[in-house]
Amino acid sequence: MQTTFPRLMLEHARQRPDAPALREKAYGIWQTTTWTELAKLVEALACGLHQAGLQRGEHLVVIGANRPRLYASMLAAQSLGAIPVPLYQDAVGAECVFPINNAEVRFVVVEDQEQVDKMLEIREQCPQLAQIYFDDPRGLRNYDEPGLQSLDALVAAGQAHAAEHPGRYQQEVEQGQPDDVAAMFFTSGTTGQPKGVVHTHRTLIDRADVGARFDRLTPADEVLAYMPPAWIGQNIFSYAQWLVAGYVVNCPESGGTVTIDMKEVGPTYYFAPPRVFEGLLTSVMIRMEDAGSLKRRLFHHFMDVARRVGPALMDGKSVGLADRLNYRLGDWLVYGPLRNNLGMSRVRVAYTAGEAIGPDLFSFYRSIGINLKQLYGSTETAVFVCLQPDNEARADTVGVPCEGVEIKLSETGEILVKSPGLLKGYYKNPKATEEVLTADGWYHTSDAGFIDASGHLKIIDRVKDVGRLMGGTFDGAMFAPKYVENKLKFFSFIKEVVAFGDKREKVCVMVNIDFDAVGNWAERRNLSYAGYTDLAQKTEVYELIRDCVEKVNADLSRDALLAGSQISRFLVLHKELDADDGELTRTNKVRRGFIGDRYAALVQALYAGRTEQYIETQVKFEDGRTGSVSATLKIADAKTFAPVKAAA
Repeated sequence: MQTTFPRLMLEHARQRPDAPALREKAYGIWQTTTWTELAKLVEALACGLHQAGLQRGEHLVVIGANRPRLYASMLAAQSLGAIPVPLYQDAVGAECVFPINNAEVRFVVVEDQEQVDKMLEIREQCPQLAQIYFDDPRGLRNYDEPGLQSLDALVAAGQAHAAEHPGRYQQEVEQGQPDDVAAMFFTSGTTGQPKGVVHTHRTLIDRADVGARFDRLTPADEVLAYMPPAWIGQNIFSYAQWLVAGYVVNCPESGGTVTIDMKEVGPTYYFAPPRVFEGLLTSVMIRMEDAGSLKRRLFHHFMDVARRVGPALMDGKSVGLADRLNYRLGDWLVYGPLRNNLGMSRVRVAYTAGEAIGPDLFSFYRSIGINLKQLYGSTETAVFVCLQPDNEARADTVGVPCEGVEIKLSETGEILVKSPGLLKGYYKNPKATEEVLTADGWYHTSDAGFIDASGHLKIIDRVKDVGRLMGGTFDGAMFAPKYVENKLKFFSFIKEVVAFGDKREKVCVMVNIDFDAVGNWAERRNLSYAGYTDLAQKTEVYELIRDCVEKVNADLSRDALLAGSQISRFLVLHKELDADDGELTRTNKVRRGFIGDRYAALVQALYAGRTEQYIETQVKFEDGRTGSVSATLKIADAKTFAPVKAAA
């Protein structure tokens, strides 16, 4: 599509002036912004920013949740040829310093007082930061800081400027070209400073259009935008595809009301990482365990029917009449109410990406009539590399290459991608750009995988993380930490896992329990506990986790390639891994190297054969205070299995 995001917005306003573009829930009531109202708001913001001095090619940082006026601010910047840079709203101030200085940012648009405070806190470290605009004025009445201004004031100034210079806004929009830079997204920085991924209007719009056509998205579709806008996955689904397909984006009132808001909106197009689907299912199963015996029996009976029949029906396969009737009864009694309770009654297409999803979890959603599929992509590829067709959704693949994409494997098994959606480069980092982009246009994904016989892509792990065991029973065997971690995370009792084993004689893991799931499990067994640390070290909890570990080991023993990745020893950590403590990225990916260094004493104890180890860890609280958590952690052994030889 030879166009830009502001032109797409203006085209929707011309064709469907009174159709809803955005909805926002405020004070319990859904407020609608039409395409015409959006166009007027964007023009006012653009004229206000132009008058304030925002230049073509300059960067504008946007920090906050999904809010209509923050989306409009991004469109306003793009209308002027400036480049919006969304940052994570839950990042601490120190994490914003590098992106703001790296991109030489003078203008910031933020959501509320929390983000204003963050910007004021780092202002001395970012001397070029001149203007801070805020959307929500609550708590900011008595602030008196140079350059601090409300978006209301910016809109008013822009409206006055537009009245004095009619046609100026349209001229700015017309100057924009498809190959102009449209946005910059900072990577999560698992191994160092984040890198600014530069994308043009052409790359983002091309991939958004391909995805929209693949799933037949129309203006009648609805999405709920609740993930961070700084994550390119959310940005593609609620910004790029929104402007391409023209559907309605709904912004929840807050993170705490997402479940309620989802039921009210009834989205038709839904996207979430596996941990969200896991959380939803865990809450369902916890409620089910607390239900009466009749309800439990009814639920388990029809879920058995769903597991046997549902995926085949979802894939359009033939099913016997008795099974079909039984499933229809189950849909009336169980699956329909369950979809409604999850807010997924109207979901036509649901995607998950970012991490592997457990086969049982994947099958559960498809079995109750939710068209859950997987996709593969990254910030650098504008998301869409592989997609699963409706009748070919499988838990162990990430789909087939989508339109315009070529895939090949390097000699090391690394996946290489050629696509119209590839990044223009890393901002101010030509060396890093050269490392991932070849002269003939192939992108190094850093993922190891292969194409199976049906043409679907399978991911094993990150290339740099795939290692080998040295010594011991499985000497020389392949070790894929993420693969092992994901298999354990498929259990509802386990939230996070960190696996070690490269260049060692065996595999050991550190586990984070899911506090809600394990807490509910403990309460049903009258097992008392004082908090996370106490619960995590209960002997009964260790037996529960050991059972999960040994089930994974039995499964791995049947995999000729990864039988050596079986887990020999494990411990349950005394605290949850946290992005604020540097243990996770802002997209909740484990920073394995950092954790290995931080908990070196635990790693050493695992491999030294100890049965317990004392640890004291400094933690950072949400209000900025620091404290410490200490405990003596148990270390347990797990049974491993001899590799199962494939039948001749």
